[in-house]
Amino acid sequence: MKVDKKMQDGLWDWMKAITFALLLVIIIRFFVFIPLKVEGDSMSPTLAQGNYLLYETFSDIDRFDIIIFSNEEGQTLIKRVIGLPGDSIAYSEDQLYLNGEPVEESFLGTEKQQGMDVFTSDFDLLTLTGMETVPEGNYFVLGDNRVRSRDSRIFGFVAQADIAGKAAMVYYPLEDFGFIQN
Repeated sequence: MKVDKKMQDGLWDWMKAITFALLLVIIIRFFVFIPLKVEGDSMSPTLAQGNYLLYETFSDIDRFDIIIFSNEEGQTLIKRVIGLPGDSIAYSEDQLYLNGEPVEESFLGTEKQQGMDVFTSDFDLLTLTGMETVPEGNYFVLGDNRVRSRDSRIFGFVAQADIAGKAAMVYYPLEDFGFIQN
């Protein structure tokens, strides 16, 4: 059986296209958008136990972004950035103060009002960490479920070097599908 040159060229073109597509998928999967399963309820209601999300590694971290990082025990954690380098942070009567100014946390939604006397207990950065501001190259993070979150109030600042990326979107379950908003 003789295969003509035109058919050979067509097959070769398809093989190149499929190889390129697979290479592109692998690059995106492992270096651009990385999947992660949410374990625990410290980010509820924004992220629920068992959600699958994609995080990205290429954009700058801003206030209220949800980041993925490793702690000293090597665990992967997901928390919300509250304080950027140079910020002073305090909570008083469930109100966040950044650099002395009250700041609304709309992402907490109605969770904050679910019959609790105190959702986020009072603190200031100096009392928690002995520092007046977040040091350069570090971030102060909290879980959205403040009552059940182990976060910077417990383990201190998160170093830039420990941050793997920031959450971009939930892709499973489908009813939670969507981009993560700050």
